[in-house]
Amino acid sequence: MIAIKHLTVRLGGRTVLADASLAVPAGELLGLLGPNGAGKTTLLRTVLGLLKPVRGQVIVGGNLGYVPQRHEFAWDFPISVEDVVMTGRAGRLGLFRRPGIADWQAVDEALERVRMGDLRARPVGQLSGGQRQRVLVARALALRPSALLLDEPFTGLDVPTQELLSELFLSLAREERAVLMTTHDLAGAMHGCDRVALLNRTIVAVGTPAELADEDELWMRTFGIGERSPLLRVLKAVA
Repeated sequence: MIAIKHLTVRLGGRTVLADASLAVPAGELLGLLGPNGAGKTTLLRTVLGLLKPVRGQVIVGGNLGYVPQRHEFAWDFPISVEDVVMTGRAGRLGLFRRPGIADWQAVDEALERVRMGDLRARPVGQLSGGQRQRVLVARALALRPSALLLDEPFTGLDVPTQELLSELFLSLAREERAVLMTTHDLAGAMHGCDRVALLNRTIVAVGTPAELADEDELWMRTFGIGERSPLLRVLKAVA
C-alpha cells in the first residue's frame, strides 16, 4: 500500500503541497487528477523520496516501481530495449554485480507483459512513442514492485496503446499491487480507475468515479472552471 499523511512540500520558497493525505491500498488503481501546477508530479517525487517534505510522512509497503514522463529519459543513448529494462534492476544489482539468471528472467517477464519481447534487441532510439512508453513500464516492472507510480503514462499515445496500457495497469492492481497514476485523461481515468483523487495543492476529494461524477463544485474548485465548462459534461457522459 501507499499512505500519504498530511504532506506539505515547499519548493523555491513556495508551498506546492499543503496537508495532502491519500491512501492507495493493494489491489487498487487510483487516478490522481488536477490542473497543471497542482502538485501531482511533486507528490510522486516525494513518495519516491526525491523530495523532502516540510511536514507529514509517506509509508510504502514493499518495493516501489516508477514510470516517469517519457521526455525525462535520454532516448538518444545507444542502448537496446532489454538493457533499458535491466536498468530497472539497478537498485538490486548495486554498482559492480553483473545481472544473473534471475535478473534476466525478470526482464523477460516485464517485456512480455508490455508485448515488447520481439523488440528486445532494438536500439531505443528507433522506437515509436508508444513503444518507448511500454519500455518505461517494463523497466518499472522488472523490479517486480508491490506498488507502482505512473506519471502521465498516456501523454501523446495513440488509442490502441492507451487501451493496452490501461488494461495492463488494471491487471497489475488486481495482482494486489497499489497503483497510483497521474493523468490528464479525465475521461479515461473516470472510465478505468477504481477511484480518483482530485488534487490542487491539497487533496480536494477522493472517491469512485460514480461518487464524484456529479460533484460539480469539487471539480470546479479543483480545476478553476465555471459551471458551464464542457469538462463537467464530459464527466457525466463517461461516469
